[in-house]
Amino acid sequence: MDDCETILLDAQLEAVIDSHAFRAVLGNGHRFTAYIAAKDREKEAPETGCCVKVAMSPYSMNMGRIII
Repeated sequence: MDDCETILLDAQLEAVIDSHAFRAVLGNGHRFTAYIAAKDREKEAPETGCCVKVAMSPYSMNMGRIII
């Protein structure tokens, strides 16, 4: 994703899918899968229930990258 094609949103993590994937929900109720980028996996992962910033593409609102 290019920087000009990303949307930064606040989301809350609902459930853990994998060690680097979460089920998240936006403030308007839209649910999607949020991933931790490979370069950020060595940092401490957020917990379920945390509010995080998510970078999403305007072309696919089904997944987003967690900004740590």
